[in-house]
Amino acid sequence: MWSPDRRRAVAVLAAVGASLALGGCFRPLYGELSNGRSMAGELAAIQVDDIGDRLGHYLRNELIFLLDGSGQTAVKRYRLAVTPSVSVITAIVDSATARADSASLSGTATFVLTRLDNGQEIFRGTTRGSATYDRSVQRYATVRAARDAEIRLGKLFAEQIRTQIAAALAGRSS
Repeated sequence: MWSPDRRRAVAVLAAVGASLALGGCFRPLYGELSNGRSMAGELAAIQVDDIGDRLGHYLRNELIFLLDGSGQTAVKRYRLAVTPSVSVITAIVDSATARADSASLSGTATFVLTRLDNGQEIFRGTTRGSATYDRSVQRYATVRAARDAEIRLGKLFAEQIRTQIAAALAGRSS
């Protein structure tokens, strides 16, 4: 019969052996690609199209920052077109005032990444998200809270789009 110390030592050795064996299987998403280019350079080569509404403004600015926040100009090889769709849902209504106490912005953003030189579609995706905010009897406070929720939703969409595009570009480079 094995002692508890011996079992623990075997378990630790098995875990260390498995981690060493699998250590070379994983590659960082934002590291160097197999074709020799860097992921940061590939993301910086994306031109983000204008997005019409106020949420689109926040979303586009956040995408530009996340894809190439270096402030340096990069040669653009890709084009990103994003179409957001948002709706407002009010779930809680105060029975005394018959006004909604909170609201939630819920939406999707569909996007298409294409090559600039030949228009070939590289990746198409959809992201979903929501952002809640409190409504107040003060009108300006409610308007500002709704705008803050739009900004949060734009940041959420931008982060998800960047991650999906990086995964698609990493998969294409192999």
